Amino acid sequence: MNPEQRDGARTGTGGNKSAARVTRRDLVRASALLAGGGGAAMAAPGLEDRASAGSEIYRSIGIRPLINCEGVITIIGGSLTLPEVKRAMDEASRHYVHLDELAEAVGDRLAALTGAEWGIVTSGCAAAMTHATTACIAGGDPEKLQRLPDLSGMKNEVIVPRYCRNVYDHAIRMVGVKMVEVDSAEELEGALGPQTAMIYMFFGNANPPEGASMELTLEVVAQAAKQKGNVPILVDCAAEHLSDDYLKRGAALAAYSGGKLLRGPQCAGLLLGRKDLVKAAWLHSAPHHAFGRPMKVGKEEMMGMLAAVEMWVKRDHQAEWNQWQGWVEHIAARVGEVPGVTAEVFTPDTPVQPCPRVRIAWDSAKLGITGKEAEKLLFEGDPRIRVSRATGRRGEDGPSSFVLLPVMMSAGEERVVAERVHALLSNPPRAEQRTRTAAAANVAGQWTIQMDFLAAAAEHTLFLEQRGNELRGTHHGLFLAGDLRGAVEGKEIRFRSSQKYEGSYVNYEFEGRIEGDAMEGVVSDMSTITPGEYGGARWRARRHRYTEPGANRGRPQKAD
Repeated sequence: MNPEQRDGARTGTGGNKSAARVTRRDLVRASALLAGGGGAAMAAPGLEDRASAGSEIYRSIGIRPLINCEGVITIIGGSLTLPEVKRAMDEASRHYVHLDELAEAVGDRLAALTGAEWGIVTSGCAAAMTHATTACIAGGDPEKLQRLPDLSGMKNEVIVPRYCRNVYDHAIRMVGVKMVEVDSAEELEGALGPQTAMIYMFFGNANPPEGASMELTLEVVAQAAKQKGNVPILVDCAAEHLSDDYLKRGAALAAYSGGKLLRGPQCAGLLLGRKDLVKAAWLHSAPHHAFGRPMKVGKEEMMGMLAAVEMWVKRDHQAEWNQWQGWVEHIAARVGEVPGVTAEVFTPDTPVQPCPRVRIAWDSAKLGITGKEAEKLLFEGDPRIRVSRATGRRGEDGPSSFVLLPVMMSAGEERVVAERVHALLSNPPRAEQRTRTAAAANVAGQWTIQMDFLAAAAEHTLFLEQRGNELRGTHHGLFLAGDLRGAVEGKEIRFRSSQKYEGSYVNYEFEGRIEGDAMEGVVSDMSTITPGEYGGARWRARRHRYTEPGANRGRPQKAD
């Protein structure tokens, strides 16, 4: 790697040193944008203004903005905040106010706007879920409030239909509760009891557990909850349309993200519902001194979130939908011109990010590029484009695809995206053609593997089976285990593993080299093209040697 390549690797500019260089002028311009409350970024700039307006503040520190075709995803910034929200936050920042008085007034206004009994602004949907859980456990009892997360003598179970389990329910588990999974009305009936604090439901799970039953609708759950002492139901609505539908159908509480479809402050959310529970949730959150103190919202987020809700009831949602439809149809028409590529406009039956979208699909063996490779090239190219759910990896030639969502695109970007994707798939870069080489080592057996994470290390175990190049087995971590699959080519080894814990999966992708009875390499989170959830790691392994029976006979044994 030459010096320019090293600079590019550090800055993410692909070796373009001028793109990463921060000048005095850049810093002055960025400071002016910050001091001015966003300046030109508060407007809706055209594409020709992107570099000189909103994107300049990021470019001044060597970061390249992107075109968001993935939707309201936190890792790429959620959504673009409405101008009305920015103005409300700016005005709120210029005066002092008592936060309890402000919460009371905002709660009353949210109730009038949403149809809920009351509402509070939280530091995101996950915080709303945490506050809801603490409210259902401790109510407004100050002794219980101060003891959390010690649940001794308190309700300590949250029931969840198995198909509702997801990575975000960690926000509930962090209070210390036990998540009780149920898969039928009969199991729900048996699980409801004196230790049940709450029932949690989530309807946007794109990948429910295999074989999970869907019979536990909100109506079925609400009926059972009512019969068992009116157990409160919380619905996670993070990326859904703001509505009182779930509350009318039996839920006691609904949690929303402010930085998604509402286009409010990125670090804000809403908890709406039963007034007694929502008011108790407010007591558990900042500025009060309880479990939720770290999840602070200020006067700026409270007024900004209220402005977002005020705008929600005024926005022309049908006009927005029509605009999105036009964008995806334009992209589909242009990309569909590429031989061997299909572009299908569709609207999935899901409450999460409800919008039309376009699926781009092709045969990777015929086109010479996989979905994952196309996703990576779009993300690293210019313009930089983020797409959703790419399929197809090298070594798995066949169907490849990715999906484009318009919900967080800006006017004019549909033309840029259409031309970029058309150009990529019309003339994809030639992938290195290589023939799979025979395995030069047999790694079958048990291996002890040292994992060196950021500021942590752990010892794991691999049990491997090998047939020619193909590799299968299990990966045991500190307390989790999961299957693995991969391949050995020459002395190179690659394999992936997935380990389930509660509603989450820990996914690893290993690459390394074999040297006799030792291996070493790097590991990443295979779920993303960026550094991912866990920041990557290095690994090294040694083959476990079994002691032959009787090998230690006659030798002195160490005392315990």
